[in-house]
Amino acid sequence: MIRGMPRWKEGSKKRLQHAAMELFEEQGFDDTSVVQIAERAGVTTRTFFRYFSDKQEVLFVDADQLYASLIHELLEAADVTQPLLAVTQTLTGFDWESLGSREALRRRETLIASNPGLLERELIKQQQMARGLTEALQHRGIDADTAELATQIGIESFRLAYRRWLEAADSVELATVAQSVMSLLATVVPPRASTKRRARGRQSR
Repeated sequence: MIRGMPRWKEGSKKRLQHAAMELFEEQGFDDTSVVQIAERAGVTTRTFFRYFSDKQEVLFVDADQLYASLIHELLEAADVTQPLLAVTQTLTGFDWESLGSREALRRRETLIASNPGLLERELIKQQQMARGLTEALQHRGIDADTAELATQIGIESFRLAYRRWLEAADSVELATVAQSVMSLLATVVPPRASTKRRARGRQSR
């Protein structure tokens, strides 16, 4: 413990997150300790553990609140008769920059993608979200298989849009990128494709 350091400081959480990202980028996630993060932020390790259970949690601390918000939005959506659209609109409609600036989100994404342990934790969090969104659709009357398929495709489509959005200029809106991805999806799985094939098959007999 650093002598004379206050036990609690205003804005400690933000300073800890900022210090952690600096150290993760400077020397790598695995080589950064909680003690180093606390020292860089100017607080005690005890203060660190008031906010985070471990150093990974610095990157995932808002996940549970985020997923609860998304599930609530889907439960309250005006129309879920097109469940895939409902899922993608729920994900796209969230204010992702409320979690941090676009640059901060880019840095987080890059860090997670470069570390197997962080990537595993990110995937676990995504699976938890998928279960919650699937259950929300079922609660709204969508059958189990349709709900699961819509959620899985919706999340993967959104993840592609989210990555492209982070790569784009700051003036580009997430909704614009998401629309482009959904248009691409429509070319991969054209509507009523199987119906058209069956119709052509009957005509050839």
